[in-house]
Amino acid sequence: MIKKPIKMICWNVNGMRAVVRNDFFKSFRKINADIFAIQETKLQESQLTEEIKKIEGYESYWSHSTVKKGYSGVGIYTRIKPKTVTYDLGISRYDDEGRTIEMDFGDFVFFNVYFPNGKMSDARLRYKLDFYKDFFEYADSLKSRGRSLVIAGDFNTAHNEIDLKNPKANEKYSGFLRIERDLLDRMVANGYVDTFRYFYPDTVKYSWWSYRFNARAKNIGWRIDYFFVTEDIVRKGWVKDSFIDNDIFGSDHCPIGLVMAG
Repeated sequence: MIKKPIKMICWNVNGMRAVVRNDFFKSFRKINADIFAIQETKLQESQLTEEIKKIEGYESYWSHSTVKKGYSGVGIYTRIKPKTVTYDLGISRYDDEGRTIEMDFGDFVFFNVYFPNGKMSDARLRYKLDFYKDFFEYADSLKSRGRSLVIAGDFNTAHNEIDLKNPKANEKYSGFLRIERDLLDRMVANGYVDTFRYFYPDTVKYSWWSYRFNARAKNIGWRIDYFFVTEDIVRKGWVKDSFIDNDIFGSDHCPIGLVMAG
């Protein structure tokens, strides 16, 4: 049973070293999360400095791409000590890109996931679709054993038309293809809840903006970062709030958050 509120943050930082130069630590302290998951660190293990790794009051855990430098990678800072930490899905084509960290906190299993981007080529789109399928087969296997799951990450897909500024113009591009959106539909049908939409079904708010065309200032964006939880967490009344923090800068994404309490 969760005894006190837990604030969780998910943020694609689009390069850890770059965001550190853009007041990451100031933003980190301002946000004051218990679990802080980041994606697209673009770090190799040798680039993980003590300044980045050690923030007072937190333990940190990292997974890196081993197939390409300056690419992918995820990390988690946590005040709550996990029972176990797992850095792979057991499938080398995904694990080599450093896309997941799984933490078992007892009451729930927390996933930090950087889902692939499918825009580069048909092969990468296939890779993205395969990743979704295989990841959620694994998540479903835990759920079927009665585990409560929190899945945070950059999903690289806008689910519905409300989740991006120009849906019609983007419906033939990866990130808003029907085949990608169907995967999110399937997730919801299989018992996963988009926590932001649970609280704010009609709110237009985005978590990513292109660096081009002054898109963020014009709020021409996409909502592609999510906290999904298994339905049992909602039924237990643990989900207290879910939010998107558009006032934090430093990346082309902004942080999103989830608050849970017993």
